[in-house]
Amino acid sequence: MSTEGFVVREPQDWWGTAEDESLHVVLFEPQIPGNTGNIGRLCAGADVWLHLVEPLGYELDNKHLRRAGLDYWPHVKLCVHPNFEAIERTFPRERMWFFSKKATQNYADVSYSPGSVFVFGRETTGLSDDIMQRFDDRLIRIPITDKVRSLNLSNACAVAVYEALRQLEWAPLGN
Repeated sequence: MSTEGFVVREPQDWWGTAEDESLHVVLFEPQIPGNTGNIGRLCAGADVWLHLVEPLGYELDNKHLRRAGLDYWPHVKLCVHPNFEAIERTFPRERMWFFSKKATQNYADVSYSPGSVFVFGRETTGLSDDIMQRFDDRLIRIPITDKVRSLNLSNACAVAVYEALRQLEWAPLGN
């Protein structure tokens, strides 16, 4: 599927298998197109798959989404999933890490591996209670002061992706 600069790809059979050495960012029901655009640019630059879980708070032809991603959208490996169950069917539990300000485990204390999947919740409400309960052993947080409620979603994604790249000695970048 193509929407003016966007190439939405079909799910790949090799995702979640031993062959999968890609990193993956999953945005659960994202609502702010500018954040998704920034994350799309991050994913293009880091060669990371971007997975959007519907419902989205915007259309893929949104001008703010396009503007934030600039002319990088053709380089974004993008897949849109109808619901979170599609993510669960695709990726094994042990590869998924769920970011939440309510988690106690520090993201930097986790050992990431090729094929790791980073799941982020809605900008306004985070991950659903159901997901938080079912994956409570996979919840991690990025430490912040008490002066802000949370980090911007695109900043949190960048922190996670670049920590994983650092741990993997930048191999996914091919450098």
